[in-house]
Amino acid sequence: MVLLTMIFRVADGLPLAASMQDDDQSGRDLQKYQSQAKQLCRKLNEQSPARCTLEAGTMCFHYAIEKGVCYLALCEAGFPKKLAFAYLEDLEGEFSEQYGIKVSSVSRPYSFIEFDTYIQKAKKSYIDSRARRNLGNINTELQDVQRIMVANIEEVLQRGEALSALDSKAANLSSLSKKYRSDAKYLNTRSTYAKVAAGSVIFITLLVYVRFWWL
Repeated sequence: MVLLTMIFRVADGLPLAASMQDDDQSGRDLQKYQSQAKQLCRKLNEQSPARCTLEAGTMCFHYAIEKGVCYLALCEAGFPKKLAFAYLEDLEGEFSEQYGIKVSSVSRPYSFIEFDTYIQKAKKSYIDSRARRNLGNINTELQDVQRIMVANIEEVLQRGEALSALDSKAANLSSLSKKYRSDAKYLNTRSTYAKVAAGSVIFITLLVYVRFWWL
């Protein structure tokens, strides 16, 4: 289930629209997550990962950044990641079409609060059991959501570390992984050549032995 949705401008963290689930979840808990979401708004920048999942106990924050706007959703940890990002992609398409040209000029928080109507509509369609059953048919560019970076929101907020730093670390890990694969391939190639050379030496030695010993 999607409990909280926020849309904000990345450049300055200005909230543009938001929607909160009205259910049995305690107000105190949602306020805690809403506070974390606002802190996250201030940490994102142009160098932050375009898509990321932040674990928050039994919940997860999923966000997607497009054209300088961040679309953030707080979901239960068991909510399918692919469905969450498909939901965010849906919001991005509609919000960009309605308000894209106005985003950079507004200065008042929640200038597009009326977008909550569409958020509620989209939320229902993605929570609907039929949508969940047809998860594999969702048309989204995020074919492999397992590759999306995952971090812990408490660690990020407590350390005061910008998500761009996490992106840098992920890039470094990817670079090290590629280097490891390259080195392994090089060593395997050398090993193959060594085996071929050893085989050739044995064959030539045997050939010389047969030629001079028996002839």
